Amino acid sequence: HLPYRDDTAHVPNEDLGEEAVLSIISNLTHIIKLVFPNTKVYSALGNHDYHPKNQLPPAQNNIYEQTAQLWQGWLEPESQTTFRTGGYYTENLLNRPGYRVVVLNTNLYYDQNKATEEVDDPAGQFNWADHVLTEAANNKEKVYIIGHVPPGFFEKKRSKPWFRPNFNKRYLELIQKHHSLIIGQFFGHHHTDSFRMFYSSEGSPISTMFLTPGVTPWKTTLPGVIDGANNPGIRVFEYDTQTLLVKDMVTYYLNLTHANMAQARWEKEYRFTESFRVPDASPASMHQAVERMASDRCYLQKYYEFNSVNYDLTECNSDCRVDHVCAAREVDFERYEHCLEKERASSTGVAMLPVLSVVISLVWASC
Repeated sequence: HLPYRDDTAHVPNEDLGEEAVLSIISNLTHIIKLVFPNTKVYSALGNHDYHPKNQLPPAQNNIYEQTAQLWQGWLEPESQTTFRTGGYYTENLLNRPGYRVVVLNTNLYYDQNKATEEVDDPAGQFNWADHVLTEAANNKEKVYIIGHVPPGFFEKKRSKPWFRPNFNKRYLELIQKHHSLIIGQFFGHHHTDSFRMFYSSEGSPISTMFLTPGVTPWKTTLPGVIDGANNPGIRVFEYDTQTLLVKDMVTYYLNLTHANMAQARWEKEYRFTESFRVPDASPASMHQAVERMASDRCYLQKYYEFNSVNYDLTECNSDCRVDHVCAAREVDFERYEHCLEKERASSTGVAMLPVLSVVISLVWASC
């Protein structure tokens, strides 16, 4: 079980205090333990799991300390030590020799975090992660990476990054250096359903970061974002039981319109391999999916509607295509800007006329 938290409500700082934040983390931790009493949970802090929000410090503090206590049934002793230091830890996957999970506190790299603005390596996490991954390679281990705030750009707002540039560069270098042992990256924060590609210097797909949609329906307050909201979504990853490679993803959702009419029910939204016609969820297949989004209007529209968990069913026009394709394809800041220029040029002169829903349905049937 891999939660990328954000337990706390997304409200102004003055509406909550440290005690309230810890109480919410405690309540939700208790619920997870109650529902999944025999399940090992690898949990990552979100940017709202602190007071003031976003300001997670690169040093020991009361919230790290109290959260470590709340999660002590999940955290091994050594994990508790590094968690108290900087909100991160690593463990061998339970009952799976040769496999490791690395849980990062990427809130330290968030561009809204003033506590780390002048720090080169907050809480020493980059050096620690590099050491852990180097040791994992020496021990012939494979690794899952879990975090909350992702690198790269928000697909619903052009040129909106989450990391500071220096942190984004270092994270990208870390993945490129150790990609051969990284078999999956799992993040959240967006509340939207998306993914991020990582490539070698030669342009080959080497890793994918899966951005899981939020259980919480939330409308973004970022200026300029239209219909930046989501239906609640829950994702189940399917994996090869021998290699732990991700094979597929099935997303379930709660239609809020139906729920508000007293018809609440969770239902299957989509299965990735079926919807995008790829054999698995490997980096090669995810690269194929983003290239189809870039060139085929049918696949772009599918992705766009899944992105909001079927909340925003409007047409993804040419500007929308550029934003979503470049955000998924390019994590690097400079390459992202080049992608925008290239995709804008390819859209020039191409009419993106409004399409009736019946026509969209017919096109979807041919996907």
